[in-house]
Amino acid sequence: MIGDARAFWLRAPGEGELRPVELAPPGPDEVLVRTLFSGVSRGTETLVFTGKVPADQYAAMRAPFQEGDFPAPVKYGYLNVGVVARGPEGLRGRTVFCLYPHQSAYVVPADAVLVVPEDVPASRAVLAGTVETAVNALWDAAPLVGDRVSVIGAGMVGCCVAALLARFPGVRVELVDADPAKAAVAAALGVDFARPADATGGRDLVVHASATAEGLQRGLDLLRPEGTVLELSWYGDRPVTLALGGAFHSRRLRIRSSQVGTVSPRRADRSYRDRLALALELLADPVFDALLSGPSRFDELPDVLARLAAGELPALCHLITYPEE
Repeated sequence: MIGDARAFWLRAPGEGELRPVELAPPGPDEVLVRTLFSGVSRGTETLVFTGKVPADQYAAMRAPFQEGDFPAPVKYGYLNVGVVARGPEGLRGRTVFCLYPHQSAYVVPADAVLVVPEDVPASRAVLAGTVETAVNALWDAAPLVGDRVSVIGAGMVGCCVAALLARFPGVRVELVDADPAKAAVAAALGVDFARPADATGGRDLVVHASATAEGLQRGLDLLRPEGTVLELSWYGDRPVTLALGGAFHSRRLRIRSSQVGTVSPRRADRSYRDRLALALELLADPVFDALLSGPSRFDELPDVLARLAAGELPALCHLITYPEE
């Protein structure tokens, strides 16, 4: 063994703790990573923290390096940035991103990490997994030059989608959220903002990420004839009810799902690694710093997740820092 690390575990729904981990030396094709930062993806991780992952989705929700099983005990997370302490010569000392849970150090196959570009700060790089989701969504949606697009739900995923859409030539983006405080985030991302009741209609595309039935219904209401809602929300175990007896059929509207677990068929020639590498490149834009909150220390994480789940701590992606151990 090469020493101890600590990992965050969900002991029971609503109860987190830090546990010691013994690390074995890395093999010839492995790396030892010392974590610098991890990110709490508020929507998904509070769903896990509160034990609300549906039983029939346990396999689909499993993270790449998850240990344990839903609902608990489970070690879960997927936004981790650290420095390679041991491993192949080309990786030693490099800052890397890995889809790894909240843990102070870990050993993984060398091909499970991607080097963070030099123009991307390590703290911002924790967003790579979420920007990857946004990239896949836009591959699915395939917006055109000049499209009028609404993004409903100014959470972590919705904001990443809006930030990328703002780069498309001639695309007019409106970020829609019930919380008026999200107007400041929209301004930082360079897009318009509206409350749901004031949102602009006649949209070519709506990307829905609010995880509410009301948000999805509003997305349908905002579409022009033949328009599409791209559904990114994860509802957990909650049923969704929509009013489809009115204009849904006469206006030939569409609802299409998108999920990061599969690379968009529109980019079948790209691998998961290609997609994640692209997300890291896109994070050179400092506009993404508007999505980070915190930081909090690693030993505060059990309390941080409890506060996030209770709605006491506003955040999109909450940054966790790791002291040297």
